[in-house]
Formats: sequence, C-alpha cells, structure tokens
Amino acid sequence: MVGSKRSRKSSLAIRYIIAGVLLLVMVYPYLYMVLNSFADWTQVDRKLIPSSYTLKSYTWLFTGGETGITRPWLGAFVNSIIVSLLSTFLMMMFGVMVAYALSKLKWRGRDTVNNFILFHMFFPAIILLIPSFLIIQKLGWYDTYWALIIPKGVSLWAIFMYTNFFKAVPSVFIEAAKLDGARDFQILYKIMMPMSKSITSVVFLFLLMERWTELLWDMIMVRSDGMLTLNVLLSQMFGPYGSYPGPLYAGSVLLSLPIIILFIIFGKNFQKGMQVSLK
Repeated sequence: MVGSKRSRKSSLAIRYIIAGVLLLVMVYPYLYMVLNSFADWTQVDRKLIPSSYTLKSYTWLFTGGETGITRPWLGAFVNSIIVSLLSTFLMMMFGVMVAYALSKLKWRGRDTVNNFILFHMFFPAIILLIPSFLIIQKLGWYDTYWALIIPKGVSLWAIFMYTNFFKAVPSVFIEAAKLDGARDFQILYKIMMPMSKSITSVVFLFLLMERWTELLWDMIMVRSDGMLTLNVLLSQMFGPYGSYPGPLYAGSVLLSLPIIILFIIFGKNFQKGMQVSLK
C-alpha cells in the first residue's frame, strides 16, 4: 500500500513537471516579447531574461524617439477597436440570422445554400482580393471605415457554427413559442440566443481575434495615417524602424493586450462553448 501510494505521488509529480515544462515552452515566446518591451535597449534580444527594465520603448512609440516623427498610435488603436467591434457585430448578427434560417426554417433551396456555404469555406479568399478591391473603389469606399467593415461583415464560419448548434436545439421550444404567437425574430433573439451563450462566446472571441489581427486587407484598403489600424502601423515599423527592436516588441504587446483581456473576461464561457462545439 505504501509503495503504491509513493508510486502514484511520483507519477503525479512527473506529470506536473512535464505539464509545467510544456506550459513554459508555449508561454515563454509571449513572455519574452513582454520582457523585451520593457528591457533596457542594451539588453534587448541579448538575454533570455533581461536584468534592467525601462519604459523607453513605450515612450519612443508615442513620441517618435530620435526621429522626432510621432506616429498615430492612439488613433490607430481607436480605429482597430471600431473596425473590429463593428465587423464582429455584423458577422455575428448575420451568422445568427442565416443559421436560424438554415436550421429551423423550411424553404426551397435551403440545402443548396448550405452546400454553397460549405464549399465557399474551403475557397481561397485571396483569389477574390483584386475584384473586391475594384468594387470598393467603384463604390467610393476606399480609405474609409466602410471598406474596413462592410466587406468583413459576413463570416461563413460563424454561420456554420451557429447552424450546427441550432440544429441540436429541440424544435419543441420553437413550436411552443409559435403557438403563443411569437414570430421568427422573437424566437431567434428571445429563445435561441439565450440558449447559445456558450457557443456565442467562442464565436465572438474567434471572430474578434481574426478581425483584430487582419493585416493584408487593411493594408490594401487604407492610405492615410488617420485610417491606419494598429496592425498596419506596426507592420510599417519593420522597415524604417527595424533597428529599434524594443519599440517593435512594445507595439506587439499593445496589439495582443486586448485579446488577452477579453479571453480572461470570457474564459469560462469560452471553455463551455468549446466543450459544446466539440461534442
């Protein structure tokens, strides 16, 4: 008995050690970026763990440093928030409505539309980049919020996720609501949406993260400094400011910080949603 208890404790300790090492391997790249964003410039990228820290890299970002050219970091941060939140809202709104129509309503051509969505999910989006750009120019949306928000307002992945979830919801709830005189929009937003809080957290975080880190589309659709998003502004630093690695790390931390905060806030719902989506 004593030997078996000791063997269990030793095996458990080995598991904890292995899990700790794997966790450190996954987390350390981000930790390295954070530490070097605060590190003294003489130690950036020269030590695994810097010993001297300063706010010089962050000060450099907002003041222009030795170049004296201030970059619109605050404006780019606000632009990223506006574009990401509005695009995510549109993607979720259209995703919910289309998914409800595909899963709970009967209409001619439903299966064809569903198959088209599945096919289009595997279609390389970059092929449509040039036609999309020309359409944006024809509409006069170039270098505006419209170009950054509207074309990114539909997510086939969100439609797919909500469709699968709504199919699992018993139709008894919908039939009972219709007997009480509820319409489809009322059923959708008063019955279906409250039941899908867990999957909504997953969809929201993934869509927001995808839109927040979008680079190619924003680079093509933006020309003026006033419309720059944070990721585009950060990408522009790698050329003329490539000799300043500290500010590059600081900008990367600023870019990743909102996603981390949102994940901490919605972490529990995200875990529940992942469990539901994997069933």
